[in-house]
Amino acid sequence: MSNRVAVVTGASRGVGKGIAIELCEAHFTVYITGRSVNEMAYLAGRGTAIPCDHREDQQVYHAFDRIAEEQGRIDVLVNNAWGGYENMIEEGEYTWERPFWQQPLWRWDAMFQTGVRAAYVASGLAAPIMLAQRSGLIVNLSYWAAQKHLANVSYGVAKAATDKLTVDIAHELREHNVAVVSLYPGLVRTEKVMAAAQWLDLSNSESPRFIGRAVVALANDSDIMDKSGRVLVAAALAQEYGFTDLDGNTPQPLTLAEA
Repeated sequence: MSNRVAVVTGASRGVGKGIAIELCEAHFTVYITGRSVNEMAYLAGRGTAIPCDHREDQQVYHAFDRIAEEQGRIDVLVNNAWGGYENMIEEGEYTWERPFWQQPLWRWDAMFQTGVRAAYVASGLAAPIMLAQRSGLIVNLSYWAAQKHLANVSYGVAKAATDKLTVDIAHELREHNVAVVSLYPGLVRTEKVMAAAQWLDLSNSESPRFIGRAVVALANDSDIMDKSGRVLVAAALAQEYGFTDLDGNTPQPLTLAEA
């Protein structure tokens, strides 16, 4: 496994950090990107951190050119970069659940530019490398908001776009033996989620590294093409593949009705 290369975008902290750590533990050669350079220091000695703002195409091109030059392959791309979570609490008020007409337009723009568009661009840069090796896995982080209203309109629309991106890219890459999936976490105990913990029920929540274990399990699945184009739930994958969270527990997989 040591010759396999993984790229995790937006991995300064949160879910991306958890995924990167688990890929390191599984002996992948790991590259991460992120804007918060100081917060990427956790990877020192274990992988390579590339400062990269996914809103700036030239920075993204430079990052993937570097990976291609240094490694010559990409086995796993995790599109985790995302925007729009900033300033969820303003003047003591949890603004995330405001109706759409009271939401700031920057939140919509951030989700589509730093999220959906970033996944599209990164996938487009990784695809030729994966085509040449006739193998690869692209994981797009998404969520149930793609399928039902969950308090924030722009979030739901952006996640629906992410899932559609997965389906269509999977269709075009299938003949090249490259798999593409959407991965749904549950409620993840990221730094930003914990900052809003008083408003949330964390009883069935997951650590960021639990999502990383789901990614590793998918990367190790020799029949991954059977899952290409599908929406997958991390907690359901835990039951299928037999991994647990850091505390040894397995969160209950949410369904559309429960999400």
